[in-house]
Amino acid sequence: MRITAAVLENAGGPFTLQQIDLADPGPDEVLVRVHSVGICATDLEFANFFPTPAVLGHEGSGVVEQVGERVTGISPGDHVAMSFTSCGDCPLCRGGNPAYCRRFDAVNFTGRRPDGSTALSRDGQPVNGHFLGQSSFASHVVAPARAVVPISKEIDLGVVGPFGCGFGTGAGAVLNVLRPEVGSSVVVFGAGAVGVAAILAARVTGCAVVAAVDVNAGKLDTARLLGATHGVNSADGDPRELLTAIAPHGFDVAIDTTGREDVLRLAVESLGPLGRCGVVGIGPSEQMSFEWRSVLNGRSITGIIGGSSLPQVFLPKLLDLHAAGNFPVDRLITRFPFAQINEAVAALRSGEVGKAVLTL
Repeated sequence: MRITAAVLENAGGPFTLQQIDLADPGPDEVLVRVHSVGICATDLEFANFFPTPAVLGHEGSGVVEQVGERVTGISPGDHVAMSFTSCGDCPLCRGGNPAYCRRFDAVNFTGRRPDGSTALSRDGQPVNGHFLGQSSFASHVVAPARAVVPISKEIDLGVVGPFGCGFGTGAGAVLNVLRPEVGSSVVVFGAGAVGVAAILAARVTGCAVVAAVDVNAGKLDTARLLGATHGVNSADGDPRELLTAIAPHGFDVAIDTTGREDVLRLAVESLGPLGRCGVVGIGPSEQMSFEWRSVLNGRSITGIIGGSSLPQVFLPKLLDLHAAGNFPVDRLITRFPFAQINEAVAALRSGEVGKAVLTL
């Protein structure tokens, strides 16, 4: 079928809306008409080196139009959110840990299906896609059934897409991995969509001190509005001193969403004894280094992918929190028409918006 997609022609370049072709879903795949899709920092990072031409996007939501012959539990007409995919066969997938699938990179980041094919083409030539199981910067998606989560038709599809990655990643780091106790102190570095989702989750768990650290005053204002007890602007002074004033004995939990070496080092050094640091950010730094004394006293550093979640279980629970008013991420969302994808990317890069969502 002919679809509209935002095609990345060259690494680092702009997206262009084009008409391309999409094959029918395979036996274990579904065809989804995309209603909306969030733009994530991961899209922007991979746009710098993903093999082109390509279609990115991985925070999609929509309506199922067709299912493969082996698909069960999903039917045409179902409303769905989409998340990452996994092989489903390795010990980690079978043990309920698909975010750490042994073939995670192979099934999410090569631009092709596991057999080397792609459902996308243009003038008979292949287009790379299947990005994190979706490539949802498009009017329609062929996705593995494992990447699709049926949701209630009462949920606004214009909100739900980012739950599949950004919101789920931040909240899952807190709720699924770090699990701070009631009364704990938490510091979150980076007050974007992922960071604020972590802040909201920390408040849900009853943390007494929830500090947000950023260089963007507007983001810090939003973080405080949504539950942060403290906001630390790193541009206003030495953040170490500012954080020590908040937690003189160190924080119980730190979360880095930036992927920056200097920030992660600060996050680890801000911990108290037995403190735990969760690393969720994909950013510019390829290497991380620490002064060896900073990891003594029982401090630990944990890498976290996709909120360490089983999407089919965790995403509905997070949507229930949202429906109850305990996860009000709507305030982070700014919607853009699909045709304004490059304007949305620019607004996200500048920090003008917390979460850009494209509507189709």
